Parts: sequence; C-alpha cells; structure tokens
Amino acid sequence: MAEQEPTEIEEPARRRPGRPSLSNEELLDKALDLFLEKGFAGTSIDAICAAASMAKRTVYARYGDKESLFKAALTRAIDDWIVPIERLREQESEDLETSLMRIGEILVSNVLGPAGLRLLRLTNSESVTMPEISQENVRRGTEPTLRYLAGLFRRRLGDENGEFPEAEEAAQAFLNIVVGGPASNAAWGMQMEMESVKRHTRYCVRLFLHGVLDEAAMSARNDTGQLRRLLRDAEDRLGEARARIDEAVRLVRD
Repeated sequence: MAEQEPTEIEEPARRRPGRPSLSNEELLDKALDLFLEKGFAGTSIDAICAAASMAKRTVYARYGDKESLFKAALTRAIDDWIVPIERLREQESEDLETSLMRIGEILVSNVLGPAGLRLLRLTNSESVTMPEISQENVRRGTEPTLRYLAGLFRRRLGDENGEFPEAEEAAQAFLNIVVGGPASNAAWGMQMEMESVKRHTRYCVRLFLHGVLDEAAMSARNDTGQLRRLLRDAEDRLGEARARIDEAVRLVRD
C-alpha cells in the first residue's frame, strides 16, 4: 500500500482586530462634550457612539439609556471639579485672613478652570428640566465645602466653647461673596484676567472678614450692654428689698 503524503494542515483564519474599547472615563468624556455642545435633548446615543467609535450595544450594556449615561457623565464632571477638603485644610495658618485668602483663591480658580466652567454651563443649561443635577452638584460639591467653612469659623471666630451661632450663614456668605461673583460672570460668558480675579478675591475676603468681625463685635457689645442692664436692674431690686427689710425691722422694734 502506497504511503500517503502528509496533507498540509491549514492554519485557522486569524480574526481581524476590532476597534479598541474605550475606557469608561474616555466614553464619559466624549459624551459630556456632546451634551455640553448640543444639550441633553439634542444629543443622541448614535452621536455618542460615533464620537467614541463604540458599538451602540456596548454603550447600552454599560449604561442602559441616555439619561443614565448623562448622569454618569455629570458625576464624573463633579468628581473632576470638587476640591478635596484636605487641600483646603492645608491652606490654614495662624492668620485667619491669610488662610481665607488662600482658600478663596483655590475655590475661585477651581470654578473658573476648564472642569468648573464645563460643569457650570452644563448644569445651568439642563437644571430647568432636570433639577436633580443641580441638587447633586450641591450635595456632593458645595455642601462639604460649606461644612468645612462653618467648622473653620467656629474654631477661629467662636467663643471659648467654640460656639458661633452664625457659622453656617457665614460659610454661605463667604461662598456667595468670594466665589459667586466670578462664577456668575463665567456663566454669562464674561472672562476675567487672572490679576483681576486675584484682586477681586483679596477684596472680597477682606470685605467678608471685616464684616463678620464687626458683626461679632457688635453682637458682643449688645450682649455686654444687655448684661449691664440686667445688673443695674438686679441692683435696683436688691436696693428695694433692703429698704423693705429695714422698714420691717423698724416696725418690729416699735
């Protein structure tokens, strides 16, 4: 029987390389750019998939629908924007005004940076139809900063027991005065030179701080005045009581 020649084994066909899969962070960045450019209603999943070079089924598998994708993109934007409280604490020094200057400069620079402006414009444009996005922004970004500032004011402006009843109001006023102006200007498309931003921050910090100190001094003066009135009233009542006792003693002796 003739020996059969060995047959050549065919190599399996190689799979063509597919499109590389973007990371979640890259997908969310692409989606966020489109949401910012065209708004939530004007942005389609098809457009996001095209921008990300990703199959629609992959996007749906990751996020389910456009609203979930939008909220995930917004959450990432908030995470990029938030200033860690530890960084604010690092700016504290023995001098409160210097501390507030440093803290104010960080917060203003943060809101005017690319991540801050992107988040500001996006929340402003969509918060009417989706108010929960502004609420999430406040809950995760603003509220921790307010709590930190209120604690700082209690430590530095409170009495010997650390009591400062207006701490929360002072924290909100600080953000409104120091950060709110530049943020409002940016939301309306107004640009400020960095030197103008620094000058604005310095002025507003001094305006806030001396206003708070004057208010505290006035409150202390009011408390002192009220205490003095109470002491005078007590002395008058004590004098009347002594006069009555003397009169009673005289009657008993007579």
